[in-house]
Amino acid sequence: MSKIIAIANQKGGVAKTTTTLNLGVALTLKGKRVCLIDFDPQANLSAYLGYDDSIGTPNINEMMSAIARCGENAKEGERCIVHNEKNNIDYVPSDINLSSAEFYLAQSIARESVLKRVLSAPYFAEYDYIFIDCLPSLGILNMNALTAADDVIIPVQPQRFAMDGLGWLTDIIGQIKNTVNPKLDITGVLLTMVDNTTVSRTTETALREKYGDKVFDSKISRSVDAANSAATGKSLCLETNAKHTKLGEEYKRFAAEFLSRCE
Repeated sequence: MSKIIAIANQKGGVAKTTTTLNLGVALTLKGKRVCLIDFDPQANLSAYLGYDDSIGTPNINEMMSAIARCGENAKEGERCIVHNEKNNIDYVPSDINLSSAEFYLAQSIARESVLKRVLSAPYFAEYDYIFIDCLPSLGILNMNALTAADDVIIPVQPQRFAMDGLGWLTDIIGQIKNTVNPKLDITGVLLTMVDNTTVSRTTETALREKYGDKVFDSKISRSVDAANSAATGKSLCLETNAKHTKLGEEYKRFAAEFLSRCE
């Protein structure tokens, strides 16, 4: 039985996609079976993994549309899952057409549970973990992600207004938990793009004071290595020129802490 984790924050630029890929790869290095879901119309995760849409693999939008309109996953099957050799990880791609989901979901019965029905397919049960890379919003797509998920990881950049944004998201998570998904919980808050500035240190202190042990001990530093990793399409957790990057080691420590909380 897979454990489904939404990686969510309605704020953009907090390293959701970087965290999704590198946590996933770090777990595969520990022998876990992982599948990543690109659930953002910007399709940054698909681009990171070098997805070629000419191969004709059904993307997440087509899978959801089939269920929303027909009530069943008519054509996708295991073909929806793409394997990335460079990072040795499976994923389901996305594209800009996912932005149209608001229209067909509005006509769907139980519209907030369409992604959950997609992920109930038997071939997804073969994975230990499924990570959903959410888009930066609090709309119907992220409601689908939170309805499908068992847990949520919230990447937060320690900067001005981070507390406000986190408060709004936790309120939404609480509403989803109290209405359509009682099993939903917050695995933890991950500090990302941390630097040695007064604002960063002050915000981190405030987050830890308010959310206590919900804030992971692990932190991800601000570094150009993240941009370099996206450019090369290779996880920070994999060896590069016979050495590991600082961020790669941080993501490996985070993966170990994540497993200690989940298992």
